[in-house]
Amino acid sequence: MSAITTADRPVRRHGWLQAVATVLAALVAMLVVAVLGLWAAGAARLPDGAFARVVVATVVTAVGGGVELSGNAGAFAETRAGLAVVPLSVALVGVFVVGGAFLRPLRRRQPLRAGELAGWAARIAVLWLLGLAGLALAARQTFAVDIGSGVLGDLTGLFDSAPRLGFAADVPRTVLFGLLWLVGVLVLALLVSPGVPLPGRLPRLQESARPAVLAVVALLLAYVALGVVTALVTAAVRGHGADTFAVLLLGLPNLAWPALTVGLGATWHGRVDGPFGLPMPHILDEVLRTPGVSTLNLRTLAEHDGRAWWLLVAAVVLVPAAALLMVARSPARVRAWQHALHFAVVLAVAVLVICLVGRISAHYGLSVLGIGDLGGGLSGELLLRPDVWPAVGRAAVWGLVAGFLGGLLARPLHRRGGTGPERRVRRR
Repeated sequence: MSAITTADRPVRRHGWLQAVATVLAALVAMLVVAVLGLWAAGAARLPDGAFARVVVATVVTAVGGGVELSGNAGAFAETRAGLAVVPLSVALVGVFVVGGAFLRPLRRRQPLRAGELAGWAARIAVLWLLGLAGLALAARQTFAVDIGSGVLGDLTGLFDSAPRLGFAADVPRTVLFGLLWLVGVLVLALLVSPGVPLPGRLPRLQESARPAVLAVVALLLAYVALGVVTALVTAAVRGHGADTFAVLLLGLPNLAWPALTVGLGATWHGRVDGPFGLPMPHILDEVLRTPGVSTLNLRTLAEHDGRAWWLLVAAVVLVPAAALLMVARSPARVRAWQHALHFAVVLAVAVLVICLVGRISAHYGLSVLGIGDLGGGLSGELLLRPDVWPAVGRAAVWGLVAGFLGGLLARPLHRRGGTGPERRVRRR
């Protein structure tokens, strides 16, 4: 009897110590991934010991924080620089660690009280924001830019205008977007976890939303897995192992998830100019390295390489498969049109998030006494941005069709959900 009483009594296993462990585990995991990815990319050779600060800045940007670039080249020169990119591989590692650590003490418990759940989340949030603020304060560095020998090199020496490039994290933005990132991760973790007894009316919301959210998360992870396989095969066949691992550890979802949107019919616009290079297949570099802003979609990719149509094939196979997974996890009473609506909403939201976090904007330029004119080999531009709302609309259409077909196939395939109350009653 005492053992039963002890098991039924809520055990406090999510205090401040556990919150500290959660935040430290997440930050350390993200830092390790960033270190390995940047090392593979050659960032360890950065001058003035900037590598450690660049690693910290990478983690800051992975949670939505801002990093401002600045340049200084003396009185006779001008520099311009800007950077906006989210290293999604680092962010994805943080999502797994934070989400898993947040859910672990909540599983296999009596139904939680709202205050208990809010307190556990608040502890993590407070420590998370303190950790991010510390990283943002440390993410600042200034180092020299080597422009080589020649006329410009002689001029910079003559006029004491050797260019220096610096960066500093925007602390308020990092704290704000880091909090939004954390809230999104915790909400997502609660939605996809079947073993957490939520308080109040939240179980009903979880029951209706969880199958579609879980299916879309599985779809996104499937694209990441395909990207890993493709990258490893490419590295084995063509070499460039260091570059491949840099992509895997820093920005694989930056390629895999836009590939999903392109397969759904979305259009992106971009440009690559100067010394910048994209860690992506050569076909994308060919499409984007043009005098003006290029259009990136299935048609333009296929004009350079017919294998681009495999993106459409992947979408045709994986999106309906995700819809079937949703149907299998849904209560048997859910109708086909409800499956369609749920899947369309969640897939559209996922594509909207991809469009927002998948943007890339980077530029750098130097001019000395008008020579260089912020162009040539001393400047570069990297741009990638989507047509957001057409992409979201197409995702909604795909979701409606795939969800409805999945609902229609549920009965003949006997793939009814294992989470609904009807099936639990039948099991009893």
